[in-house]
Amino acid sequence: MMHPVRQRGVAFILVLWVIALMSILLGSFAVIARTENLQARHLFDATAARYAAEAGIHRAVYELRNPDPFSRWVADGRPYEFELDGIRIELRLTDDSGKIDINVTDALMLKALFQSSGIEERRAEELADAIIDWRDPDDLAGPHGAEESDYKAAGLKYAPRNAPFETVSEIQQVLGMDYDTYHLIEKGITLYSGRSQPSFAYAPLEVLRTLPGMTEELAQMMISQRQAVPPGMPYNMTLPDGTPVMAEGGGLTYSIESRATLPNGASTRLDATIRLGGQGVGGRPFVVLRWRDGEDQ
Repeated sequence: MMHPVRQRGVAFILVLWVIALMSILLGSFAVIARTENLQARHLFDATAARYAAEAGIHRAVYELRNPDPFSRWVADGRPYEFELDGIRIELRLTDDSGKIDINVTDALMLKALFQSSGIEERRAEELADAIIDWRDPDDLAGPHGAEESDYKAAGLKYAPRNAPFETVSEIQQVLGMDYDTYHLIEKGITLYSGRSQPSFAYAPLEVLRTLPGMTEELAQMMISQRQAVPPGMPYNMTLPDGTPVMAEGGGLTYSIESRATLPNGASTRLDATIRLGGQGVGGRPFVVLRWRDGEDQ
């Protein structure tokens, strides 16, 4: 028979183990509850920011359809900002007529786009010709281009479409293209202007840099001067060759960046390309041509 003192000692140790186990369980439940609360809060914030950013897209469409040219928002990349229920919404609008249409432009413009983005000349020529070969209907490779045999030799299981690009991101499939290069030119390209030459009154930095004699500093200065011109007023700027910049040639297709930031700092950005409504789209205010959702920064 166990001595009473020893029994009390064993019981005390068991009580300590039970208390320790209960502490661990309670601590675990507290961590789980806190984690679930943080996850729920993050989901709520992300949802609120996402819909606020979408509201920014709709506000931009409303302002672009404003019939008064002296108060209509200008789609030359200038920033616009407003608040909605305490959420700060920042917008930048770019008329796609100021971008380089990769389904229409020539190899020289494409080469200039790549070179002005820091790509060395030989590779810029190869990428430009490969883009032309991707979209043209024949199987004849350009001077530095690539057709089906070149894709097979590179171990790729696909060939050029030999038809126009269907999405902007499709350009990443062109032989020699990679994501880093695509990221350098993405803001300067489009499928929707139908212009062989962009309108420099709306051109983003990536496009202005392609001009002969243009430097990064001069392009930034032109953008600042352009964005300082009030809506409806004429530009008083010239390109490096002396050509005046005219605010004409704007289209109905716009790229819109909308960022919504909550008071606690949570934010979401939406990137959309839209075309304003009319006869061709059933009278709807706008149609979405491209949409990138949920890019948190």
